[in-house]
Amino acid sequence: MAATNIEVWQLATVVEVRSVATGIQRVVLEPSLPRQAEPGSHVDVMVGINGQKDKRSYSIVESSEDGTRLAISVLKAPLSRGGSLFIHTLQRGDQLEITQPLQNFPLRVGAERYIMLAGGIGITAIMNMARVLKSLGSDYTFVYVGRTRTAMAYLEELRDLHGANLVVHVDDEGTSLDVEALVAGVTENTELYMCGPIRLMDAVRRTWTEHGLSYPNLRYETFGNSGWYDPEVFIVKVPKLGLQVPVGPGRSMLEALEDAGADMMYDCRKGECGLCEVRILQLEGAIDHRDVFYSARQKSATEKMACCVSRAVTSKTGLATEASATGPAIVTIEVS
Repeated sequence: MAATNIEVWQLATVVEVRSVATGIQRVVLEPSLPRQAEPGSHVDVMVGINGQKDKRSYSIVESSEDGTRLAISVLKAPLSRGGSLFIHTLQRGDQLEITQPLQNFPLRVGAERYIMLAGGIGITAIMNMARVLKSLGSDYTFVYVGRTRTAMAYLEELRDLHGANLVVHVDDEGTSLDVEALVAGVTENTELYMCGPIRLMDAVRRTWTEHGLSYPNLRYETFGNSGWYDPEVFIVKVPKLGLQVPVGPGRSMLEALEDAGADMMYDCRKGECGLCEVRILQLEGAIDHRDVFYSARQKSATEKMACCVSRAVTSKTGLATEASATGPAIVTIEVS
């Protein structure tokens, strides 16, 4: 299905709000300029943060055929930059500025076999695709991974719809996903679509490469805020611009530099496109690479980083408390 990325903004009215899992809110919207949403599509939403507007992207989990109603589901992240907190304040009758459906993660209809892999809130990008495959009678396996059942949105609805095609892995029940076993079962004509935490996606990509599988058959979307380590306050320096800027746990380096007046290049803000790349000149600490743009070799070289999602940490312990003992990590960069 072709990608559609022309931003057409419109007003949308909130017609339903309900909880679908611990910390996950389902919001159903009636757009003023309805258009059918293809599987894998999303909407950009203007959210209010500290009295200012900012743009966030949310996957469309469900849409009526004529596009007159669409649903998003948003996790209230404890380290949210403010977007998810705003969504969780919405009530019926509220109005939002949203785009018409946009497409960066299209489903290719016609593959011999599919594996649909969703981790945590990544279910929002995958479930509509799986619904389409079910309706088409495709050969598919739907793998849903979560920490606890109570945190897994739409679990019972998905079980009712997909039956034996749905395979559930729950960490606290001792049934965590075996990535090696999953990828080992992939045939030459299988396409795998995934969305989830960076650890899960990195493990799948690495194992996929080790098995020599076709790269075009591995398709994924990130949600741009999961990392290897707990986010800490760190300092970013840009000598050519005379900047020394603190980056808090709830802010990205890109946002902090923009607020400080730097003219930054970017596009996806999710660590996928590489346009926000900055060159690392000096580093006191370590880099928590949260992108899916660089290879493992490029990440280990510590020469560049995607400043829209990646962060600096005091050390590769993932312990935010260490920052208070040793001082914050400092990364000195050169921007394009």
